[in-house]
Amino acid sequence: MRHCYILRVFTRGDEGGNHLGVIMDVTSLDGQMMQQIAGELGFSESVFVDWREGGTPAARIFTPTTELPFAGHPLVGAGWVLNSMGPAGSDTIACAIGDIGISFDGEVSWIDVPLGQPVEEVGDSEARARRLALPAPTSMAVVSMPLPYTVIELDDPGAVGAYEPTEELLEGASDGDMLLVWSWTGPDTIKSRFFAPGHGVLEDPATGSAAVALTAVLSARGHAHGELVIFQGDETGHPSTIRVSWIDGIVRVGGTVRRDEVRVLEI
Repeated sequence: MRHCYILRVFTRGDEGGNHLGVIMDVTSLDGQMMQQIAGELGFSESVFVDWREGGTPAARIFTPTTELPFAGHPLVGAGWVLNSMGPAGSDTIACAIGDIGISFDGEVSWIDVPLGQPVEEVGDSEARARRLALPAPTSMAVVSMPLPYTVIELDDPGAVGAYEPTEELLEGASDGDMLLVWSWTGPDTIKSRFFAPGHGVLEDPATGSAAVALTAVLSARGHAHGELVIFQGDETGHPSTIRVSWIDGIVRVGGTVRRDEVRVLEI
């Protein structure tokens, strides 16, 4: 038996947020067993944290169907457990893309991620948007996270909210990429939605890695620093708020975390 902390990350006040399972006891667990647990939990992601060697805690992140090299809300949640409830405080957590900084400011838990992800502007953006049943985009780019994230800007936040893709449509037209659809709602506020059907997640309520991908696009377009508040998850019934700031090649992604329960896993 082992314990699993069930959290909601990037909450909007006490409401919403993206559910997450955090397993701190990874003794005798291999990747196949971790994937089995993540599938049984059924959250968009679950994270397994190995802190046994006394060095930097190391995280492995799984969707219900695949392992990911990087994801934001699992690392924010794992950092919160390490420092708020877990066995040892830490200011760093390792994942497959390297070491990620952890920090706290009041109720907000942050991760610090290096910028510089490759960004490729999409030349045939209107044609690709049509395949996705989207209106003509303001811009479109693909970011290597290192998995490919297609970042599509629409000029109307209402169109972002009204988008109703099917799993078949996304799998057939997204070229296997993660898909972020977003629009400005103010000078520093954004409405976004994120889809990853190829990884067992049709629509994600709150996506820290997509916030990093969006920041990489803005940075590549000349915005060397800035701050954003991203609203996501309303269409899934899990309203979420992600805070982002970036400067000097580092993007900080943060939000509030709430614990729902500690579940005993029979494995």
